[in-house]
Amino acid sequence: MTTFTPSTSAEVLSTIQWAAAEESPLETLGHGSKRGIGRPLQTEHTLDLSKLTGVTLYEPAELVLSAKAGTPLAEIEQLLAENGQQFAFEPMDYGPLLGGAPGRGTISGVLASNLSGPRRLKAGAARDHILGISAVSGRGEAFKSGGRVVKNVTGYDLSKLMANSWGTLAVLTDVTFKVLPAAETEVTLAIRGLLDDAAVAAMALALGSSAEVSSAAHLPERIAARVAGGKHGSDAATLLRVEGFGPSVVYRIEALRKLLGKAGPLEEIAGEASKTIWRDIRDCRPFADGGTRPVWRVSMAPSQAHHMVMALRMQAAVDAFYDWQGGLVWLSMREDDPEADLLRGLIRKYGGGHATLVRASAPHRAALPVFEPQPPHLAALSARLKAEFDPKQILNPGRMA
Repeated sequence: MTTFTPSTSAEVLSTIQWAAAEESPLETLGHGSKRGIGRPLQTEHTLDLSKLTGVTLYEPAELVLSAKAGTPLAEIEQLLAENGQQFAFEPMDYGPLLGGAPGRGTISGVLASNLSGPRRLKAGAARDHILGISAVSGRGEAFKSGGRVVKNVTGYDLSKLMANSWGTLAVLTDVTFKVLPAAETEVTLAIRGLLDDAAVAAMALALGSSAEVSSAAHLPERIAARVAGGKHGSDAATLLRVEGFGPSVVYRIEALRKLLGKAGPLEEIAGEASKTIWRDIRDCRPFADGGTRPVWRVSMAPSQAHHMVMALRMQAAVDAFYDWQGGLVWLSMREDDPEADLLRGLIRKYGGGHATLVRASAPHRAALPVFEPQPPHLAALSARLKAEFDPKQILNPGRMA
């Protein structure tokens, strides 16, 4: 097995041109923090981008940052924090969930897996903040898309096409993102003791108010103890995050207190304690136990997700918690449960959605459709895109399908 470690875009290009000519498949990765997601690969060669690093452009006043593909996300976030800025979409760190170290993800992996976090309700995901890319297709052809300003696309936006492609269409060599100022103040209002259905109703009421809630999550009983080191107890916690200028946050938290005062006991969590809670929710820390028990990421209508979970619990041993007002459900199941067919069948029954297996043993991932199976018309379109960008199937072959 050969591992290629290019340090320049030209070396990436020549490596892929060689692989295309030899029709020799490549596994592409940065630091491998998300290597355990998707079907296991069987490739003879690896393209390791961990040496393709460095911030190539950062203009705080223009809210734009460019970096080479292998640049660690943690380094970029530290640079942004020093200038009072952030990636507003709050990219998740899969490392702890998959048994790895935190802070190992790369900036190209952010786009390739279309990362987001609890602020997705307000800020969207990586694809909503990408401005431009440089990449090499599976044909061995270098190309660029977008630029360094927001309105720069006249044709098809290939930058967004790379989002959630998991390295199967092209290898990114440089990316440019929009950045935004970080909030001055952050306060989380916690409602304690609610059951799932009452929590979903409370989150919907808060999101529909004028309080401008940026994140809403629900941690059922016992799950709450696995967040922030258990400092906030094990009682169920329905969490509402409010961010902005200090006086505005105080006013909006008080408005939420008046709106939700009868829902249950209320608790305010501010500053670094609030950030720790949302960081743990973002990174699925309640299920980051170092094991390989299957963990699923389910996206569906917030009003229906708790019904689906209740039906699932009648047939399988399940732990669950909710983000995105209930629209994102993290599920931990047992390997011996008939999980994929059962779970996806219930999702269809309760209005539809998507389920992705984000953690499991390699044999388990090989036996199941890890990503949501596409309907025939979308599968045909995906196959055509793959044929255009990577006709010889050399980039992460079989990872997604």
